[in-house]
Amino acid sequence: MVVPHHATGARLARHRLADELTGVVPAPLLADLVAVLAELVGNAVRHADPLPGGVVRVAWRLRTSAEGQRVQLRVTDGGAAAGPRMRTAGTDAVDGRGLHIVSGLADRWGVERDGLGQSVWAEFDPADVTRSDLAVAG
Repeated sequence: MVVPHHATGARLARHRLADELTGVVPAPLLADLVAVLAELVGNAVRHADPLPGGVVRVAWRLRTSAEGQRVQLRVTDGGAAAGPRMRTAGTDAVDGRGLHIVSGLADRWGVERDGLGQSVWAEFDPADVTRSDLAVAG
């Protein structure tokens, strides 16, 4: 999907992801996916240029295996002079924690650059969803 390169883009992406994956993945995993997607889109809006048309492209891929659902999120923007990096944020800082959140919730994340811009992706493995999480998801 494409969302505006604006603060509302993160909200639109979160709602669409939640609508499409509710009941498909366990609720605790969905909560992590929504939080990470919001961070990635928010970072694209705050720190990167838009793609042509003033948008950010958001995608997710769900793969089912014997172990459960594996999910990859990907946010593509027009890139920035400095790529995404984790920063140290002081206790009073109002920002600088986003990629720490992504790193803490996702199993892995990274950045890919091409001629159009950059994509920041995050992956979630099914083995990290515990049996108690599955029971809560119902």
